[in-house]
Amino acid sequence: MRALPLLLLPFLATPLLANEAQIAKGQAFAEANCARCHAVGTTDHSPNPRSIPFRFVGRLYPIDYLAEALAEGIAVSHEMPEFVLEADQVEPLLLYLDSIQVR
Repeated sequence: MRALPLLLLPFLATPLLANEAQIAKGQAFAEANCARCHAVGTTDHSPNPRSIPFRFVGRLYPIDYLAEALAEGIAVSHEMPEFVLEADQVEPLLLYLDSIQVR
């Protein structure tokens, strides 16, 4: 009877591995497209002092609420360019943002 959980382990780990891959994809997007102005890691400082570090975005907006804005085009009042993400870019970025939030 103890063998059953061991047999299920690969199936249980698969979503975790897929989630880690998605988070890594989101991190790569943030580093390539956002790091010029925003701190995109867990301890770095934003190169542009007017740009919020990504680890604090959740203090202003629920991360899940950003999906529509990212898909339709996010624009803010300061010098940030408008970004419209492809459908397959939104979830990875949101997963990454959620993974680094300071709670």
